[in-house]
Amino acid sequence: MKTDLVKGFKDYLGEEAQKKAEIRKVLVSTFERYGFEPAETPIVEYEEFVKGENTDDEAVSDIFKLQDKGKRKLALRYELTFPLKRIMQNQKLPFKRYQIGPVFRDEPVTTNRFRQFIQCDVDIGGATIKDEAEILAVTNEILTKIGIQPIILINNRKLMNEILDEAKIKPKDKNQVLREIDKYDKLPEDQIKKNLKKYKADKIIDWIKQGEDFFNKFPSYKEIISLKEYCKLYKIKVLFAPTMVRGLSYYNRTVFEIKAKGIRETITAGGSYMFNKVQFTGISFGLERLAQLVKLKSTKPKIIIISLNEDKMAIGVAQELRAKEKKVTIYYGKPSKGLAYANSKNFDQVIFIGAKEVKQKKVKVRDLETGKEKLMTIQKVTKKNVIVQRKR
Repeated sequence: MKTDLVKGFKDYLGEEAQKKAEIRKVLVSTFERYGFEPAETPIVEYEEFVKGENTDDEAVSDIFKLQDKGKRKLALRYELTFPLKRIMQNQKLPFKRYQIGPVFRDEPVTTNRFRQFIQCDVDIGGATIKDEAEILAVTNEILTKIGIQPIILINNRKLMNEILDEAKIKPKDKNQVLREIDKYDKLPEDQIKKNLKKYKADKIIDWIKQGEDFFNKFPSYKEIISLKEYCKLYKIKVLFAPTMVRGLSYYNRTVFEIKAKGIRETITAGGSYMFNKVQFTGISFGLERLAQLVKLKSTKPKIIIISLNEDKMAIGVAQELRAKEKKVTIYYGKPSKGLAYANSKNFDQVIFIGAKEVKQKKVKVRDLETGKEKLMTIQKVTKKNVIVQRKR
């Protein structure tokens, strides 16, 4: 039997998996403090529902297609937004939900891009500009907590459409023109203008470089100004980026993209869109992307208890420590093998429990960073701040 991974998929173990778990805790805690409720939806959906009306979007073209025994056309979900069309029904507004789960893309594999990844979405139904500011506040708080200082870029699709109308761009060419403009931070300006010339849209680049005076004449620019004002109430700074468009065609109002100093790639992105005549706004975090960018460590030290045939006391001490929210593993076996295991798994401290320790009603505690050992009473070991974390 072959046990090789399918191309584009990956196992996560140990510290790599632990980091993802710690980031997930920050996401869930922040989402819930802002009043968002969790949701879960199936991984498998009808292909027609997955595709929706946005069949020209690149992400839609990369869906994994399936067929069940009833020959029904099915697909793996490629994002977590489209199920909102179903679960939003009969919900009172505002409808605030978050969802974390795997999504799938049948696309070319690169070093940092896999075919399965964890998406973490937060959205508000019945949204206004005030809710867009809240979504950005949530985003700013999460990224700051995990050690990223975000640069928040905003634009408005209504504003971009007004600019395209001013340039007399044909309706059939509008989406492609927007896609070309969105490449502005990835390609040289001359190349962008050359690509836009096919649609008689190259002048747009010169227009949007003129500054605020140019945009003031468009009605939708007022939404940019209003969003900036509400973001100030949350004490977050946002930057107007008129060449940032976002790829998905269903966005109908504000779009946002988050970057950071020293990181070329976009960290996270989102925007506002309409489902079933209800205005939504939201943002999506890629858990693997965040895990690549941050050096997050668990704040709780890892303790290993090595039981030298004194399992009753070992289990009792472990349970006392676990009751105080400590991370504890019991190792049953030779001390030499237990220490080798402890070092391979980056434990912080080891507690030895043998016949001598049971007789003295004490345990031997070794700091695995310094190698220092000392005998301690059980009561002292289980105090809150006695166990310290190893530097890594």
